[in-house]
Amino acid sequence: MRDTVYVLVFEGFADWQVALALAEIRRPGEWEVRSAGFTREPVTSMSGLRVLPDISVDELDLEAAALLIVPGGHLWLSTQVERTAAAARRVYEAGAPVAAIDQGVLALARAGLLEHCRHTGNWPGQLGREVAAYAGHDQYDANVLAVADGGVITASHLGSIEFAREIIHTLDLYNASDREHWYRLFKHALPPPWLAGEPVEVIRAAEVSTT
Repeated sequence: MRDTVYVLVFEGFADWQVALALAEIRRPGEWEVRSAGFTREPVTSMSGLRVLPDISVDELDLEAAALLIVPGGHLWLSTQVERTAAAARRVYEAGAPVAAIDQGVLALARAGLLEHCRHTGNWPGQLGREVAAYAGHDQYDANVLAVADGGVITASHLGSIEFAREIIHTLDLYNASDREHWYRLFKHALPPPWLAGEPVEVIRAAEVSTT
């Protein structure tokens, strides 16, 4: 049963880029979130959070994997990118989707997963400049912050909310209407219809209490 979402953690990973997506994944209580490191040794995120990986990337349960999430970060080493690319390829070939944001997209490019699907990244030209074998130029979409296509989710470092939205859609966490309301709430601070009047009532109550 595919009920486990794996998230890669490493020294200096950008924790905020995946935090919103992980919170929504855990909300229904139907998915297990497990962290995977390059080793099982503790790592410290870019925000200073110390994380003890549940497993190493070599221990991914491909039969249980529902999704692999790869965050960005400034401390990627070439060996780490290659191991991440190999892990992403294994998960994808086992039939589960993979998702990457910011520098994590480079690993998917190295894995050869971007050649036949619509994808995006930090800026046009970055993938071709940093990944010699990248051959997905015609599939690159510079007009979106995140996109899902063919079992691959990619996002710009500016698109963590859009990244979460695509993950929510891929895992079918909510219905289409609720997903749209969720996005409007987090992106534009527009509450859904069933909460639209609440802020006003709270404000009115506060005004009454001070008169």
